[in-house]
Amino acid sequence: MLYTGKGDKGTTTTFGCNQQRISKSSELPEALGTLDELNTFIGFVKMRAIDSPRIAITLRKVQENLFIIQAETAGADKRLKDGSVEEIGKIVNDIEKEIPPIKGFSIAGGTELSALLDVARTLSRRAERRVIAVKELGLRELTPETMAYMNRLSSLLFALARLANHLAGVKEENPKY
Repeated sequence: MLYTGKGDKGTTTTFGCNQQRISKSSELPEALGTLDELNTFIGFVKMRAIDSPRIAITLRKVQENLFIIQAETAGADKRLKDGSVEEIGKIVNDIEKEIPPIKGFSIAGGTELSALLDVARTLSRRAERRVIAVKELGLRELTPETMAYMNRLSSLLFALARLANHLAGVKEENPKY
């Protein structure tokens, strides 16, 4: 069955809560829902990256890591593998070696894939803020690796957006203040 009806009054349970019901509007479900939204959108972007297998493969790895972060945030005994943050850093550094240096803020867009990656970047920042709130409120003990991964993820998505434009031969546009 796809529904139980137990949440009809606005409450839910998560791993590690001893089945205590909590409001669906509280910080923990908000963080979990935002991580789910990000992961789902990254799946959509991955499908749009059909002509960019390097980007699609990277996004698939991100999705796996986001599932682990979601599980950890929910209270499951799941943790990112050591080196996950370093892996993001290496990918970003490799991309920076092949694209032009940043000259300032850039206007999102250029290609559809780049624009979608920019949206994913903003969703990742929101998810990071929600995860930080869960940790700060003491609702979950989250590993330093998880916190660092969430911080680096937006940098990765930004680098991928810039790479998508670069591979398509589209020059970045800067705002004219």
